[in-house]
Amino acid sequence: MRLVYLVHDLDDPAVARRLVMLRHWLDTALVIGFHRGPTAPAQVAGWPTHAIGRTADGRLGRRAASVLGVRARLGRLAGLFDGVDVVMARQLEMLALAVPLRRRFAAGAMLAYECLDVHRLMVAPGLAGRLLRGIEGRLLRRTDLVIVSALPFVTAYLAPVHQDRLPPFCLIENKVLDVETAAQLPPGPRPAGPPWRIGWFGVLRCRRSLDLLAALAAALAGQVEVELRGRPAYAAIPDFDALVAAAPGLSFLGPYDRRRDLARIYGGVHFSWAIDFYEDGANSAWLLPNRIYEGGRHGAVPIARAAVETGRFLDALGVGVLLGFTAAEDLQRFFSALTPEGYAEAAARLAGVPHAAWVEDGQDGTRLAGLLGAPGAVGTNRGATITNA
Repeated sequence: MRLVYLVHDLDDPAVARRLVMLRHWLDTALVIGFHRGPTAPAQVAGWPTHAIGRTADGRLGRRAASVLGVRARLGRLAGLFDGVDVVMARQLEMLALAVPLRRRFAAGAMLAYECLDVHRLMVAPGLAGRLLRGIEGRLLRRTDLVIVSALPFVTAYLAPVHQDRLPPFCLIENKVLDVETAAQLPPGPRPAGPPWRIGWFGVLRCRRSLDLLAALAAALAGQVEVELRGRPAYAAIPDFDALVAAAPGLSFLGPYDRRRDLARIYGGVHFSWAIDFYEDGANSAWLLPNRIYEGGRHGAVPIARAAVETGRFLDALGVGVLLGFTAAEDLQRFFSALTPEGYAEAAARLAGVPHAAWVEDGQDGTRLAGLLGAPGAVGTNRGATITNA
């Protein structure tokens, strides 16, 4: 399979993970996209990149302007699509580039769209929301396959909004890849509690989560500690550093390398924070974040809201701490009453979940490759409930 992968952020670790998932089926791959750091990486997962500009996290207007700028000079990318079988676009802004690029330079290639987040403007009732949904609908008509990481992106948004314009879709969850588990540094022994350690790892963009965790650690000083690791989204929480510095019991320990550090960082905490209020009632209610799979694989009991997709997923597995609408009160009540025996019971339930719930052992990669038309791969939409495939 010869792939051109259009991405909104060449530095996003999830881009490399998708390429690793498809590694056995790729003859060639080129990653075209924007970057957010001062320089673009020369390679992603061993494949060459072609940078088309720099953008910034959370600045949708700037990102849209960057896309329009590239659309105005598509001819500069013409030679990059010779012999391509599949064009894959990550997120809507890249689909807006992929559709004209496929039409002009790779008419025989399949076009796949990864819909992995739905921006708040897409569900807005005003003129801007209607315009964006109209653009999305026109792009979907020219798309061959939609890839989602959780079914509510289809059932709660794409299917009701776009109806007959929705192409076939497949569900590929954000599981830990088998090759990632093999490359992990060994963890030390999980510390005894209390204090109970909560880990919030990844992109840290939810201010309400930060406030809840700070209040919990302050109310139960000496009983609860919170470790923050990853990339703070300063566009969403501009005073992140000051808030953490002023909050007793919270510590920000910087970035980590998920290719080697997951076992170590999740092995150092008792619980994994899997709550997101950032786009409450929409995207935050629909997603299944990386951290539930990472924490589940490495033995950190997840904390989630019961009434969203993450909570429903964990409830079906019979694991986790599931909070109601009074999240602050529920948190304090749970941790005030938690005993070592109670934690051991919750950890044992988590340990009893089948490995396949958290880890992608190659089957999803084979299934996706089959849906993308790779010779020798078999694609089925296992887990999908709405599909034309």
